[in-house]
Amino acid sequence: MGMYINTGNAGFRMSRNSEYVDKSGLIRAVNDILFTRNRFVCVSRCRRFGKSMAAEMLCAYYDQSCDSRQLFSDLEIACDPLFEKHLNKYPVIRLDLTNFVSKYPDHKDIINIIDSDMRKDISKAYPDVPQEKGDDLMDLLLRVSHHHQEQFIFVIDEWDAICREFNDNSKTMNNYVAWLRRMFKSLDAADVFAGVYMTGILPIKKYKTESALNNFTEYSMVEPRRMSHYFGFTKDEVRVLADRHGMDFDELVKWYDGYQIGDEPSMFNPNSVMQAIDSGRCRSFWASTGAYEAVSSYVQMNYEGLKDDIIRMLSGERCDVNPTGFQNDMSIIRSKDDVLTVLIHLGYLSYDWQEGMCYIPNMEVAGEMENAVKETDWTYVVKALNASKQLLRSTLQGDEEAVARGIDLAHDENTSILSYNNENSLSCVLSIAYFTARNDYIIHREYATGKGFADLVMLPRKNVQKPALVIELKYNRDSDTAINQIRRKQYPAKIAEYTGSIMLVGINYDKERKTHECRICMVEKK
Repeated sequence: MGMYINTGNAGFRMSRNSEYVDKSGLIRAVNDILFTRNRFVCVSRCRRFGKSMAAEMLCAYYDQSCDSRQLFSDLEIACDPLFEKHLNKYPVIRLDLTNFVSKYPDHKDIINIIDSDMRKDISKAYPDVPQEKGDDLMDLLLRVSHHHQEQFIFVIDEWDAICREFNDNSKTMNNYVAWLRRMFKSLDAADVFAGVYMTGILPIKKYKTESALNNFTEYSMVEPRRMSHYFGFTKDEVRVLADRHGMDFDELVKWYDGYQIGDEPSMFNPNSVMQAIDSGRCRSFWASTGAYEAVSSYVQMNYEGLKDDIIRMLSGERCDVNPTGFQNDMSIIRSKDDVLTVLIHLGYLSYDWQEGMCYIPNMEVAGEMENAVKETDWTYVVKALNASKQLLRSTLQGDEEAVARGIDLAHDENTSILSYNNENSLSCVLSIAYFTARNDYIIHREYATGKGFADLVMLPRKNVQKPALVIELKYNRDSDTAINQIRRKQYPAKIAEYTGSIMLVGINYDKERKTHECRICMVEKK
């Protein structure tokens, strides 16, 4: 057993000894592309989405130095017709680049160190194949492959660790890209590799508009492809975990759901789910991902329109984003779209590829994004967020004057993103003003086209003992109009089937005076 070649199955064995959600279907997808032109794969996901565990699983399955049949016997892949064909049949090389980055954080010659260390290990594994003077890793692998008439599976974990840590060193970056091209784009690669599987946070770096390794098929947070459900937990998987451990499924949804990856409309952060189950309660585990400082610095860049979009997303809305111009390099940020795309790759935003829009996926990430905003000089945003808690308290207490003042404040503090007297913008103000209510409520924006109002419907979450809120915003009308409308049982669609108590909040905006008035009443829906 070597350090890089045929490392065995100990890592995956530890996963099987722990709480394990079966993602072995990924093996079938990789089996399908072995020995084809599509055998080069790069999967990029944000931290704690199971990338390294998947890499360990693939190594355990293919590694010819061990017998992993028992580890897979009760998993989905064991039922596949090709299970036996590829099980423990290949020499497997595994390279975890975070180890090198940790050991040689500032070493300008890190690429040569990687190449040299791997050659030494492979020479030990194949003592009958001598190295020749001037050999690089690819030369040695080609010689081994020809001598033994076998091809390698190469698994690289955190392929972009060097890109992230050496992003201010163009020489190291260029050397690294040249090394990758030498390994995987040369004509020799056809003879050497049965399959190559890379993981990382970022997709492969672009030069101008083309990937540095354009022979790789990429599966990223913004690129919808068939492997999506093997990374992250699906609702069905989380529901099983919740039932098994007596956890509240709705709470897990609120805290950790919301990622749309490819064709999967609802994916959970797996690390956060497992930590919540282990601790017995839901809370934020996001700070441990190590990307917080980077997020704060990206938000602080404040390209034109970025602040506006962050505010809108904090209030629960979605924003347009075009991820295609991003160079997949955290040191090359040139626009608002680049910042939003980085945040998608880091997991702070989710991406709806069908609509071309991004949004904050869940309560865990919303809290971290709010913390990042507080680290900026966006004082008026911070003030608005802090005022939001008091606004909800005033609403539930029925304090009409305090609510009107709170909406006035939110309107004044957010005029930079609003057309001040625009009706839809006023509705956006309400969403911002009631941002922190998301801890206790599921919030819906509803529009009644042509009737002069926009609804904010807030339904209490499970186990929250508070009334539902229906907030009707009128524009140069009368705050009583909203109350009367609801009393005539013209309920918004989102509350039609709700049976608990409802607090009706009517707010009117006076265009001339630029002030709000408020009426509040409680009803029991029958």
